[in-house]
Amino acid sequence: MAVSVATKTAWKLQEITAHSSNVSSLVLGKSSGRLLATGGDDCRVNIWSVNKPNCIMSLTGHTTPIESLQINTNEELIVAGSQSGSIRVWDLEAAKILRTLLGHKANICSLDFHPFGSFVASGSLDTNIKLWDVRRKGCVFRYKGHTQAVRCLRFSPDGKWLASAADDHSVKLWDLAAGKIMFEFTGHTGPVNVVEFHPNEYLLASGSSDRTVRFWDLEKFQVVSCIEEEATPVRCVLFNPDGCCLYSGFQDSLRVYGWEPERCFDVVLVNWGKVADLSICNNQLIGVSFAQSTVSSFVVDLSRVTKSGSVLHGLIRDDKPLVQPTPAGSSLRRIYDRPSTSCSKPQSRVKHNSESERRSPSSEDDRDEKESKAEIQNPEDYKEIFQPKNSISRTPPRNNEPFPAPPEDEPVTVKEAVKPSQAVDVQTPLPKPEHSDPIQRPPIASSTPITRTEPSVIPAARNEPIGLKASDFLPAVKNQNQTELVDEEAMSQIRKGHETMCVVLTSRHKNLDTVRAVWSTGDIKNSVDSAVAINDLSVVVDLLNIVNQKASLWKLDLCTIVLPQIEKLLQSKYESYVQTGCTSLKLILQRFLPLITDILAAPPSVGVDITREER
Repeated sequence: MAVSVATKTAWKLQEITAHSSNVSSLVLGKSSGRLLATGGDDCRVNIWSVNKPNCIMSLTGHTTPIESLQINTNEELIVAGSQSGSIRVWDLEAAKILRTLLGHKANICSLDFHPFGSFVASGSLDTNIKLWDVRRKGCVFRYKGHTQAVRCLRFSPDGKWLASAADDHSVKLWDLAAGKIMFEFTGHTGPVNVVEFHPNEYLLASGSSDRTVRFWDLEKFQVVSCIEEEATPVRCVLFNPDGCCLYSGFQDSLRVYGWEPERCFDVVLVNWGKVADLSICNNQLIGVSFAQSTVSSFVVDLSRVTKSGSVLHGLIRDDKPLVQPTPAGSSLRRIYDRPSTSCSKPQSRVKHNSESERRSPSSEDDRDEKESKAEIQNPEDYKEIFQPKNSISRTPPRNNEPFPAPPEDEPVTVKEAVKPSQAVDVQTPLPKPEHSDPIQRPPIASSTPITRTEPSVIPAARNEPIGLKASDFLPAVKNQNQTELVDEEAMSQIRKGHETMCVVLTSRHKNLDTVRAVWSTGDIKNSVDSAVAINDLSVVVDLLNIVNQKASLWKLDLCTIVLPQIEKLLQSKYESYVQTGCTSLKLILQRFLPLITDILAAPPSVGVDITREER
């Protein structure tokens, strides 16, 4: 009966609509594991607290979609790189922009903060890697060597090296003080997506689209082991804090690896899709993924996952056990020497660089920084997280409770099947981590809106919004004889606390105005093209509802544009979207069924009939 009482190993924690357009990048804070930053095609960077539904802060200033994000170790700074090649650094506690860094000629694909100094590394589609001094607003050094886009950058724990992974199938290790490459690791047969340093040893892990994870020895500069899976490309990797194992995120699973010898300790099925980042907090692994404008977070209970530390004695065979079987494996390789002061070596190289690489502050930069701003969407959460009364205690708190498992993991039938004494044991805390008390407890109040079950299909006809009360949006009237409010005052009260939704609706209104302007010219095809280019299904639905009212508007060239959008509508969870897609599909078939039948039934012609092939 103990097996039936056990909770899930992994579950979905939350799903939020993070931006008014597609999400293009996201990252978790590694210190608390609870801070989340998202970047979108709307050129904004939004700050969230995991397990809370509302945006805390929205950072503006970029004029092109956000391509890469990174949060520093103390979770006080965030850096964002855009499609145009510009980089902006914000101070989260002061809610203001610190620096605008210009110099790359293409998309910023990767970013990382130096662990000690005020430096940021950036990798771009232009194949260059640049090291920036945030205080001086200048480029310290440029590292050349990759021939394709640089997808991931990581500083070593001691701050002396920089590892880079790129689409050219290589991993390079750079010496920051010398300003040159130390070694190039080759062996991957596909683009290398991620790279990660071991927290203690001279060991490097890399994950690639060739579905392999490779471990590299940084003393001997050779491959330690290579693990190949018949799975999807490796999207992200993360070492356990004590260095006992490596967690690898695939399309539908989390895999736990050891490297000496190479083996997979555990596989946890997590249908997180396009997982983008991993973090560990309270013996729970947090994973975040994104699809279109939504961001989802997932939890994996590491106390229920098999790691190398729990089965270490069975790893080495042939009478050759490890001399000191510590979780970190520190007996195998050198350990990083972490300096007590900030690393200043990269800064000393500023005087050796050319003027073109040392971009000094200019009036253009100052203007860009004035145009950038931090919009605090949720003042209460902002003060709680970034301006706590007790400066020593940082929120999201590091000693916060683990995320509770979903309530459906506690079936009533289990309590009925066990004896009363056993039922008491289930409720009381146990010393064993696999039956930890926080997992067994009912969900806390803050997780209620996240764990509630929602219908798989949201009906089009309903009397009130799902999960919302109309009274929450209306001003409270204490006295029924009170003078009726003016429309503007009523609207201002209704909008309080719903700034994010107002921004979304305003954006949608502007998009519809753009489509309407093209429609007024009489060019229906271009108006549909503009609606599709906006990449917002709600705009496509509104336009199709108009087109569906007049069947004569449907032309063959219009069908080629609309059919891919109809496919997306049919897969939507909103019934109204599905109905609109079905109506459009029905009109297309009614109008062009004879033509389709004739083309399919006609005998093949001599040569190539281009018109027929297009149809």
